[in-house]
Amino acid sequence: MPNQPHFQPSLFQFLRDLAQNNKREWFLANKERYEREVKAPLLQFITDFAPRLNKISQHFVADPRPSGGSMFRIHRDTRFSNDKRPYKTAATAQFRHESGKDVHAPGFYLHLEPGNVFAGVGLWHPEGDTQRAVRDAIVEKPAEWKRAIGGKSFTQRFEVSGDSLKRAPRGYDPEHPLIDYLKLKDFVAFTQFTERDACSAGFLNQYASAMRTAKPMMQFLTKAVGLAF
Repeated sequence: MPNQPHFQPSLFQFLRDLAQNNKREWFLANKERYEREVKAPLLQFITDFAPRLNKISQHFVADPRPSGGSMFRIHRDTRFSNDKRPYKTAATAQFRHESGKDVHAPGFYLHLEPGNVFAGVGLWHPEGDTQRAVRDAIVEKPAEWKRAIGGKSFTQRFEVSGDSLKRAPRGYDPEHPLIDYLKLKDFVAFTQFTERDACSAGFLNQYASAMRTAKPMMQFLTKAVGLAF
């Protein structure tokens, strides 16, 4: 979709309306609107991002299938939650590693929500063995890690974040100079956009540029857990 936006303000309006009417009956009555304003544009964005992602790494996948691909379902999993609202109020996608089977794999992320548009990269809620692999890589290659997250273009755009332990993880030096990173339970970084950004003709290029900027961090994390980048 060159020279025209993938997303319209109507996408965010639908999500605002859904937040006010988060019920199955309302959604079914507005399903055609969801398909037109949210689902179809996001699937097209995924399709158009694929060649740009391939230039960052051939081992990450932009899959435009409507089910089982890069786009997350709008339906919430309420089985183990006290919050029984049936629908998410954000449109989201993850471009994960080809070896990844779920959201916990290394990946690039897009989040479209009224008042909260952002891109993310990294490892979210990885299992214990994966956490240890990343921590060991940081200890073994501290200079490489600092380069991966310390470049000027990266630090101007991204903030490394994630849930963190209160104390040093077992087996790691509490006085290690990179202890704040070793305490992390998630190894992720985020950069913010606006709704206006998302609805602009240049948003695909903006998003792809941000993901290229995060390539050194993604390369470090992917190799740390034994996967090809």
